[in-house]
Amino acid sequence: MSIEVKNISKSYGTQKALDNISFSIQKGEIVGFLGPNGAGKSTLMKILTTYLTPDEGTALVNNQDINTNPKAVQLSIGYLPEHNPLYLDLYVREYLAFNADVYKVAKSRIDEVIALTGLAPESNKKIGQLSKGYRQRVGLANALLHNPDVLILDEPTTGLDPNQLLEIRNVIKDAGKNKTVFLSTHIMQEVEAICDRVIIINKGKIVTDKKLDNLVNEQNEQIIEVEFDYKVEEQLIAKIENLVSYKNIHDMTWELTFKTNKDMRSAVFDFAHDNGLKTLQLNQKNKNLEAVFREITK
Repeated sequence: MSIEVKNISKSYGTQKALDNISFSIQKGEIVGFLGPNGAGKSTLMKILTTYLTPDEGTALVNNQDINTNPKAVQLSIGYLPEHNPLYLDLYVREYLAFNADVYKVAKSRIDEVIALTGLAPESNKKIGQLSKGYRQRVGLANALLHNPDVLILDEPTTGLDPNQLLEIRNVIKDAGKNKTVFLSTHIMQEVEAICDRVIIINKGKIVTDKKLDNLVNEQNEQIIEVEFDYKVEEQLIAKIENLVSYKNIHDMTWELTFKTNKDMRSAVFDFAHDNGLKTLQLNQKNKNLEAVFREITK
């Protein structure tokens, strides 16, 4: 296992940030770590990177214990924290050269990570002159500098424009081919595009740990938006089989939610036929990760 978390708990005074957290991640997995603000995401990431120590439990990173061998853990991790700490008075290359000396890596690696993260156009500027998006790139380049086995990324796409998002997404996906990537983000589309698996934490406890496809598909819920040619009474709509909720969006248009594996579009067509109605349009909506996340953490 690249990461193995064992019964970790952490409190700040009377507030329990993490409550007996356990999970493991295999090499090559890209895992999204999701949760509402204050759920404990950043606390766990700081523990895995040895910035914080747990009150109880431990974790192994590349088979090194965070409590007994923190230096070995630090060397095997590339970390981009939520609030990316940078020396604003240093030039980009100067900053990366400083960290290359710390990690004792060849200076040629600097050009490699600059190319990987798309920093080349801004690489001769001071960090303080860069936009927020390019500062994120500097942080990511620094995390990749010593070619670590594990990347821990806390909100890595903060401040990036749509084009930058796509570029950094591809960098993370490429890194995940031979590294373990553990990332936290509030952008659900990024998780859907990058991650193989999702761990959701709420109030310090893990509430879901599943493959992304399984998490979205196992809800057995489908949403159908249908427009009839005449107004339909609510009491009549409520009689459709497997219907768990319904909403009149506008005049003759309804949003129908079903809880079943069965494709309910044919049932909606039959309902219309049996009641002398025509369906002017019918669309099936797939539940996305954002909807699942809201349900699990509400």
